Amino acid sequence: MAHINILPKEVYSLIAAGEVVERPMSVVKEMLENSIDAGARHITLEIKNGGTTYIRITDDGSGIAREDVRKVFISHATSKIHTGEDLNSIGTLGFRGEAMASIAAVSKVELLTKTRDENIGTRYEISGGEEISLADAGCPDGTTTVVRDIFYNVPARMKFLKKDVTEGNAVQSVVERIALSHPEISFRFIREGRQALVTSGNSDLKGTIYSVFGSDLSDTLIEADYSYNSMRLTGYVSRPHQSRKSRSMQFFFINGRLVKSATAMAALEQAYKNVIMVGRFPACVLNIEIDPQLVDVNVHPSKTEVRFVNKKAVFDLVYYGVKTAIETKNSVKEGTFSSAGGEKPYKNLEKESAEIDFGVKPPQPSQLKFSDARIQNPWRVEAPSDYQTHRRSESYGDPKDYKIKTGRIFSENETVSENEYSTTVSVDFSDKKERQNEPASYADKNNDSEGAESAVTVVDEKDAAPVFKVVGEAFNTYIIVEIKNDLYYIDKHAAHERMNFERLKKDAAQNGIASQALLQPVAVSMTPEEYDAVITNLPLLSKCGFTAEDFGRNTVIVREIPALLDGCDVKDLILEIAQKLLEHKTDIEPEKMDWIFHSSSCRAAVKGGDKTSPQEREMFVEKLLSMPEIRYCPHGRPVMIKISRYELEKQFGRVQ
Repeated sequence: MAHINILPKEVYSLIAAGEVVERPMSVVKEMLENSIDAGARHITLEIKNGGTTYIRITDDGSGIAREDVRKVFISHATSKIHTGEDLNSIGTLGFRGEAMASIAAVSKVELLTKTRDENIGTRYEISGGEEISLADAGCPDGTTTVVRDIFYNVPARMKFLKKDVTEGNAVQSVVERIALSHPEISFRFIREGRQALVTSGNSDLKGTIYSVFGSDLSDTLIEADYSYNSMRLTGYVSRPHQSRKSRSMQFFFINGRLVKSATAMAALEQAYKNVIMVGRFPACVLNIEIDPQLVDVNVHPSKTEVRFVNKKAVFDLVYYGVKTAIETKNSVKEGTFSSAGGEKPYKNLEKESAEIDFGVKPPQPSQLKFSDARIQNPWRVEAPSDYQTHRRSESYGDPKDYKIKTGRIFSENETVSENEYSTTVSVDFSDKKERQNEPASYADKNNDSEGAESAVTVVDEKDAAPVFKVVGEAFNTYIIVEIKNDLYYIDKHAAHERMNFERLKKDAAQNGIASQALLQPVAVSMTPEEYDAVITNLPLLSKCGFTAEDFGRNTVIVREIPALLDGCDVKDLILEIAQKLLEHKTDIEPEKMDWIFHSSSCRAAVKGGDKTSPQEREMFVEKLLSMPEIRYCPHGRPVMIKISRYELEKQFGRVQ
């Protein structure tokens, strides 16, 4: 039987150090956090050979009193907490009291420090956990720590260190993330004798992002600032059309601490659902301010993993905060030109160019509603789903001669069903000032029901589209619209697809989707697997506006479809839905409904290349511009692209 041995200090110190010190990056992270906890406003980091042979951190923090210097390098010695109750509300980045003891156990450390109350500083040396010297030193207020030769006494660990360039890149990555978490602190990073990073420390987060990543990221961001349930979300998120190929540019902080949070990541990507292309990911730099008692950071020695008392509340905060930023602060995608000589595209320098003001207001916390089964969007500004306003225009004759429906003009003598008025839109070719004084009281000549209310309504000014002029249409696909000093190129298929998608989601959440019976039911044969998937989800199809029945022999018969799908290939659509139901068996019901709506909306939308009349284009643009939430199709493609007058005049040499 083997005897149980009590390990000597030099052995268990090396074992404990392995949990904290993995590579130079770990050392830098721990020491930078100590400087921040000490109240430093300026921090300078210098490394050589990727940090394997030399790391120096200088700060102007509170410093360490001479009588406490030795305690810094004793395991479980810390100034951050005093009792067990303090673990319930940790407000500092460090608190374990393990970092400096672990660093000193595997390297050679020199510490220079002085408090503001002391007349002379202290110089302390420790190597491999053994004290070398303690003496007076002349030094400024604050602390300077020099770490040399990491793992000099642990050859087995040293051989796992990577190349100096790789280790240096890892150190720089840590510095960048910590700089993002504390824009109020000025960081200076010197790598191999060259300044690699400097931040201003003026609390400007976007300026810090620019200093760290340059304009490639900072120019794509919109601000997020949102409060909910005594929590606050601040920071920046990327515009949907400027997404990235990976999640590498997603940074989350909890009370200034860099963390990895699956909850925050899921909420972020849920907020971008249906406005970002599949396979693309948003970028973000977001800080969550939360009561320390509601989050546990004492999960792992690295302190990057946290647990929340209420994950749902954190999810709500991030989801609604990001969604609000996207809905209210995102601008239309900018179009640019590049010269034949390969120069960089011109940027829009016309800072005074006015954006379209759609009048969207961010939600108030009291208005928020959240359901585990379905995420609502309570602040969406909905255009009236069913209204008809006639305007007189010399170009298009007397408005009494037409009944108006998006995408089609009906003659007064043509018989139409009541459902065909469900997407009627207002048409206006005058200035906003004129519309306010113009009467809107043409009675609807529908004699099918006596005493029916008039379909005529006055468009509220806050929902009215901005003054615009339809210039024309390119390639029977892109409608060109002039608004003030900008041209907007509208992808009519993408825009119409999104309109249909929003209408289906709204109807499903309220009174149900209007269906129409097929004159001749459609029998759809499919594979046994697809057939089983459809039969299993018949109630789901019913919620989506389809009435289908089991017809036996791997066949279903479709009797009703959503009203807006008039004229589509029903068989092909059902086969597409069956395939998706088969591929996404584990998706929750709202997820399934969304991609069924995707398919339906796409098929019901006007196609690129289809000819549209001037009247249809006018009505379509009026409807689109009165719906500020329509910026992206359900697949994430932009609905419109803006090109400023300045861009055009730059190309023609009218401006310099």
